[in-house]
Amino acid sequence: MIVVDSTSPVPPFEQLRAQLARQIQDHTLAVGTKLPTIRRLAADLGLAVNTVGRAYRELEEAGLIETRGPAGSFVSAAGGQGRERARRAAAEYATVIASVGIDTGEALRIVQAALTNGTAVSPPSSLSTAHVPDGDPDA
Repeated sequence: MIVVDSTSPVPPFEQLRAQLARQIQDHTLAVGTKLPTIRRLAADLGLAVNTVGRAYRELEEAGLIETRGPAGSFVSAAGGQGRERARRAAAEYATVIASVGIDTGEALRIVQAALTNGTAVSPPSSLSTAHVPDGDPDA
């Protein structure tokens, strides 16, 4: 389920992008799954078309989805490359940390801060959608 919380300090496009990316990476959305059109998803979530479009563009730039013209957007087979890219980035980060003399505890705090600084969103369980209106977190 995709949930966009309008009271969150995290921009709606980022909430959407992060949730879809998580679903792709944990295989909730399988390779080849057709995503809703930008207009359909925007309507379902009560978001602007440009907001959903930005999330889709960023997912495409990350190699997680591909757009096939009028056929729509689909989960890309290249999405699995994301984990390898993350492993390489982690190895590079570890090398930098060691070279500047930062201890493991502080290095982990830096990563934790980066992960929770507006990008960590709980993984949804399916592609169903929900919109949390302002001031009504139980909606």
